[in-house]
Formats: sequence, C-alpha cells, structure tokens
Amino acid sequence: MATKKNSKIQKLLEEYKKRKKEIDQRIKEFEANKNCEEKIARELIFCICAANSSAKAAARAEEKVGEVFKKTKKINYKNIAQILKECKVRFHNKKAVYCIKALDDLIIRKRIFEYIKKFSDRTELRNYLAKNISGLGMKESSHFLRNIAIAKNLAILDRHILKSLKYYGVIKQIPKTLTKKQYLAIEQKMLAFCKKIKIEPAKLDLLFWSEHTGHIFK
Repeated sequence: MATKKNSKIQKLLEEYKKRKKEIDQRIKEFEANKNCEEKIARELIFCICAANSSAKAAARAEEKVGEVFKKTKKINYKNIAQILKECKVRFHNKKAVYCIKALDDLIIRKRIFEYIKKFSDRTELRNYLAKNISGLGMKESSHFLRNIAIAKNLAILDRHILKSLKYYGVIKQIPKTLTKKQYLAIEQKMLAFCKKIKIEPAKLDLLFWSEHTGHIFK
C-alpha cells in the first residue's frame, strides 16, 4: 500500500515539473491582481458565482459583470441577476444579491484594503470574510484571497481538491458536509502534505485542478 501511495505521489511530482512554468505564470497573474480594484472586483464576482456552479459559468459571469462594473462602478439587481442567469450560474437571484452587497462593502467602500491591513494573519482575514460577507464561505474566501495574491497558504476545499486529497491518501474519506471544524482539520492535513512534497498550497491547488480538467485555470 505504501509503495502504491509513493508511486502516486511520484507521478504527481512529475506532473508538477511539466506544469510548473504554467503554474508559476498563473501565480504571477494573481500577483498582478493585488492592487488593482477592477481585478479584485472581478475575482470577487468569480468566487461568489463559482460556488455550486461550474468554474466556466463563473468565469463567463465574471467577464460580463466585470465589464459593467468597470464602466459604472455600480450594478443594479435586475441587471446582474439576468447576466448570471444567461451565464448559467446556479441560484442566480441569490448570488446577484451577494455580488451587489460584496462589491459595495469590499470594493466601492474600499474595505478590502482596510481588512488586509487590519488582519496581518491571513487565516483570521479569511475567517472574517467567511463570517461577515454573504456569498463567501470558507472555500470562497480562501479562493478569493488566493486569486488576489493576499494568501497563498489557505486550502480551497472544493470537490475536486477533496477528491485529490483522498486519492493521494491525505484524507481517508470525503465528508458529506464540510463544517468549519472539518474544513480547518483537512486544511492542516493538506498543508502538511504540501510541506512534505515541497509544493506551495496555491500551486498544488492549480495542479490538482489541471489533473481533473486538463488545464490550469484559477
């Protein structure tokens, strides 16, 4: 069993070598988002829309809503709900409300920059966003902070990542529901795994995604 597990990890490391240049490029693109209000807004929209929807649908919504936000700095409910519906984002009415509230709080009022300064501990920042911003749970907050290059050591525990963690023996089973306590426990196991194989969490997430989808996304 140990030999089989080691063989899987060896193949993972080989795949990382093949993908490393592409992964590093994506991380650089995240770095470019850090101080750009428009790009932060777009990543916020993407992460809210990606919950319970496909990443492609969320990316389409990000593109269209982002264009409107760039021009007007404001979006009305009916407009954004229609865009999300057309992009096939699930629960588009509810997520339209989440996007409007989050954009107003974090971007228009520029509170994301206040929070970044206030919470030097990125885990505390993630927890604060998950608790206080509608539409951002633990996973979405982790994803958002990774995509704006504020935190690289947080786990984005979506179904693809959980499947990979089980496949590589990091966790024994995938929980049916993911409580905050379970999320943090699995996150610690993933961080320990990252340390063992010497791949940063932000990069391992992209690598796992590429294994499932065939390409580096975000």
